[in-house]
Amino acid sequence: MKKLILSLVLIAGVFRSYADEGMWLPLLLGQQVYKDMVKKGLKIKPEQLYSANKASIKDAIVIFGGGCTGEIVSNQGLLFTNHHCGYDAIATASTVEHNYLKDGFWAADKGKEIPTKLSVRFLNRIEDVTTQVMKELGNLEGADRTKKFNEVQQAIITKATGGDEFKAGVVASMFKGNQYFLFVYDIFKDVRLVGTPPESVGKYGGDTDNWEWPRHTGDFSVFRVYASKDGKPANFSNENIPYKPKYFLPVSIKGVEENSFAMIFGYPGGTNRYETSFGIELKNEIENPTLVKLRDIRLKYMFEQMKNDPAVKLQLASRYAQVANYWKFFDGETKQLKKFKTYEQKQKEEAAFQKWASNKPEFQNIFKEYEANYAAWKPYSLHRQYLNEGIFGSPLIGYASSLMRVATLGANDKSSKEDIQKALKAADESRKNFMEDENKPSDEKILAAVLQMFYENVAKEQHPKGFYEALFNQYGTGEDAYRKFAKDVFANTIVFDESRWNAMISSGDVSQITNDPAFMVANAFVKNYTDNYASKYSAFVTKNNDLGRHYLKGIMQMDTAKARLMYPDANFTMRVSYGTVNSYSPKDAVKYDYVTTIEGVMEKYVPGDYEFDLPSKLIELYRKKDYGQYIDKKRNTLVVNFISGNDITGGNSGSPVLNGNGELIGLAFDGNYEALSHKIAFDSKLNRTINVDIRYVLWCIDKLGGAKHIIDELKVVK
Repeated sequence: MKKLILSLVLIAGVFRSYADEGMWLPLLLGQQVYKDMVKKGLKIKPEQLYSANKASIKDAIVIFGGGCTGEIVSNQGLLFTNHHCGYDAIATASTVEHNYLKDGFWAADKGKEIPTKLSVRFLNRIEDVTTQVMKELGNLEGADRTKKFNEVQQAIITKATGGDEFKAGVVASMFKGNQYFLFVYDIFKDVRLVGTPPESVGKYGGDTDNWEWPRHTGDFSVFRVYASKDGKPANFSNENIPYKPKYFLPVSIKGVEENSFAMIFGYPGGTNRYETSFGIELKNEIENPTLVKLRDIRLKYMFEQMKNDPAVKLQLASRYAQVANYWKFFDGETKQLKKFKTYEQKQKEEAAFQKWASNKPEFQNIFKEYEANYAAWKPYSLHRQYLNEGIFGSPLIGYASSLMRVATLGANDKSSKEDIQKALKAADESRKNFMEDENKPSDEKILAAVLQMFYENVAKEQHPKGFYEALFNQYGTGEDAYRKFAKDVFANTIVFDESRWNAMISSGDVSQITNDPAFMVANAFVKNYTDNYASKYSAFVTKNNDLGRHYLKGIMQMDTAKARLMYPDANFTMRVSYGTVNSYSPKDAVKYDYVTTIEGVMEKYVPGDYEFDLPSKLIELYRKKDYGQYIDKKRNTLVVNFISGNDITGGNSGSPVLNGNGELIGLAFDGNYEALSHKIAFDSKLNRTINVDIRYVLWCIDKLGGAKHIIDELKVVK
């Protein structure tokens, strides 16, 4: 199998009909893919992209925080990423008096840089462990295979990392379990905020412009990685020094032109390009519409509180941004999947596969089994969405569900005092974090709304037994009943009662948790799901995993006249994609240019607006045409954003966009609305990556922020 897949990765470069499609493992580019990159404008050698033994571009690319990409841009550990990737750290560092989200921040020197709770991961090495894993898994299927894989993965990781807290590993599945690679990382836990533009620059356009082109957003922030005095990963310490990287990216201010080469390194989070028609149908009919509807409610009530109070806006800013981002994405994804008839296209591909597999026992029943598996789970899919996005969409209920371990220990006569105290300590620490972000007025309304929506939309036989009956008996029926119930939950829960909570922590008496109203809500819904539906979902996922592995194996064996692009789905492992900077036409009589400029920023400007306000200094610099060395000489203005045909997805946020010389020309931060089906299906005509031009980044640091000392740290190529 190893040889088969490697050969297909190489062959893919020969048959590629969509030049920009593909998120490639940098160590397995193959000669044909590399030659295609050179043809489009790459000027550096393969070992400069990725090398196991020598410094290369891969050594400048990091996993930033929990789900973004960053890049090292100086020999002193300076790091660029997106503003929205640093958003939570910026908000956490801010106060109403020193509101860095609103006003921006630039450390005058290293001593003024702000510690954060962030960490970054540098890729140390990649190993193909397919033979080892497959030998252990043998012919196991279902839950037995999953269990065995978890054991094998843990053994491989333990051996690779040796229990070192500054190392991490993952055994990543490729092609749905037909190939496996070990990725080993070095973890640096001292990351400090160096600078950020004001939110009115870093998030310019807000939710209105999110996933849209033309875009005019300065989506960047600046951090620094610190290490111990001997250059090793370390926890935060005032004794630490700036990290000396193996490699850092030079920065080009030459700008971009149409059809110029663009390459993106990063950590795309997840795609499912080999999804079946059954999965797309479930997504279009149930999963996405439900998620959008429930997130809409959460956003509505959070925004009500945020718009009138700067302190609340700061408190909820990070959560609101997270909820809003994929609210719009999943709405657009469904629309594009339907528009491009992706379901129908998948059915045609599957029909061809079934015809090929009709006389092959290993593959001939795959789609009959898919059909049965989806039919068994579909009646419960809505329930699961309403639980995760609805009931747990209330932060209070989400937190209350975490108290189940405390309650379980308290109800067990055999539980030791030490175990109970340990659980209480964890609950107390978790509560402190919860309370920092909790906004009671919005949460109370969210709880009332989602309880009503669950009752009205989820099949009655799937409701937690007795819950709604008790609610109606005490509060009546209709919207007012849910509001009264939610009000009582918030008024009487121990979670918000400092004296009762502290007394419980001190005494170790957890008996009152069981009858706490917030816990009772969480427990009713969680117990109902756990007892009746969790096993069904687990069986559904496990079976789908088995079928997906066999389906991909069959695809890779099928000889088809239609060329098939074979690259592994994104799974938050390092990938490289390449393409060109180019314009596009989303519909008749409309053509979008490949760059936006500061003139477009000013055209959208609305003084005092929540999404389109601007700093007065930016307006002043614009009026003076003070663009310095960052001016685009061809256009005689300042370029803000540009688009390229690169294939990316969530996790690529903050990824470096590089020219043919491997020099930084921009930061990837978004995709376009017309191609939001990209997790499932890539569209070569419409798919575009939206990037902030590095010249705008440097202009904001230098001219707008007055932080020229940061520019002086960079290796700027003119």
